[in-house]
Parts: sequence; C-alpha cells; structure tokens
Amino acid sequence: MSADCLFCKILHKEIPSTKVYEDELCYAFPDIAPKAPVHIIFVPKEHFASSLEITEAREKVVGHLARVAAQVAKEKGIDEGGFRLVMNTNAHAGQTVFHLHLHLLGGSPLGGMV
Repeated sequence: MSADCLFCKILHKEIPSTKVYEDELCYAFPDIAPKAPVHIIFVPKEHFASSLEITEAREKVVGHLARVAAQVAKEKGIDEGGFRLVMNTNAHAGQTVFHLHLHLLGGSPLGGMV
C-alpha cells in the first residue's frame, strides 16, 4: 500500500466506494466522474504506479483485470453494443491516480478515440 494513494485508500476502506466486483487480485468500482453511462475502474490490489511497472510476475494481474472487465461488461449489458478498455500511463496520457488501473467505458457510442 502507498500511504498517499487514493486507490490504496479505497482498497483499505479508508475512502468509501460502491463495489462492482472484487476477488483476491482486484477491486472494481464506478468512476466518480464518469465519461460514459458505464464507467468502472478496475484496480489491482497490489500497488504499482503504471503500466511501466508491469513485470513478468504482474502479467497475470493485468490479464486478469482485462478478463474481469469483459465479464462485467457482459453483466452490465454493454458487450453487444461494444465497450472500451483504457489504461492510461502517466500525465500526458491522462493518468491522474498513480496506481495502475483499467477503465471500462460503454453504454453509448464512444466516438473517435482510437
């Protein structure tokens, strides 16, 4: 845990959140500033800052985040229309919380971003 990390504080129940999914590797909750009708954040329980810190040992966790996000997309009914998975790395990409996380966005057409 990083003492000043917002997502670590959520994981340790120091900051309240609405659980969408949880298992031994990750926790998911709605984004507080959603960019789509469905906008859920998937956070590994192990703290590491960004995709730049994905090691061979952490590959399982990152793959798990993507698999679980797809499962939640199906549960939320956005799989047929489509959804986006986004992992921002560092400030120029829009990362504001430096604990690796995956965004699930969907529920309406998302437009021109690649």
